[in-house]
Amino acid sequence: MPNLENLKKQAKQYLRWHREGHYPVAAAIRAALPRFRPLTDREVLDAPFSLADAQELVARQNGFEGWQALRTGALAVSDTTQKKPEQPFLSGAEPVLYVTDFPASLAFFTEKLGFAVDFTYGDPPFYGVVQRDRARLCLRFVDEPVFVGDIRRREELLSASITLDSAAAIKQLFLDYQAAGVTFHLPLKTQPWGARNFILLDPDGNLILFAGPGD
Repeated sequence: MPNLENLKKQAKQYLRWHREGHYPVAAAIRAALPRFRPLTDREVLDAPFSLADAQELVARQNGFEGWQALRTGALAVSDTTQKKPEQPFLSGAEPVLYVTDFPASLAFFTEKLGFAVDFTYGDPPFYGVVQRDRARLCLRFVDEPVFVGDIRRREELLSASITLDSAAAIKQLFLDYQAAGVTFHLPLKTQPWGARNFILLDPDGNLILFAGPGD
């Protein structure tokens, strides 16, 4: 087990990061502390978080059920009713889109595509997450284009793929985006395998696929 004094310092560091709104700590808190798991990054950072919470976080990261258990060298957390260890469950994915004008990208996704800003980070902001329903996209500012020329269009290199549950929904979304003046790489089309999809371009040329079932 690591030195207890170092673990105390680590807990205080987590507490400081939370107070400063350092967004990467939100993922660590959500992963270790069950009561934070339903929350978004922004909600985790806005929620009360004490030194005791930070100590519990450190304890769980080291395999103990709580700070006192860690201090006394108690056995690691285990579910004695389970015969098999819990299998990892991937609860979501958040594609990263590289953008050269962060405010313009936020405006595009919120005003034209119907997303809402979950959070932004930096002063001025250089990273953020936009969300619509269960679809989440990360935006990362870069000083210059990441891809050379028109290779993304030529090779149809997708930056993100988003699914809808019905043929009616995919059609309506396409019509909404068409009315909003969005630029399409591929209009709504039924593919040979039965799915219906379309591909749009954001201001930086990122290709985003929207797909749903056929009629």
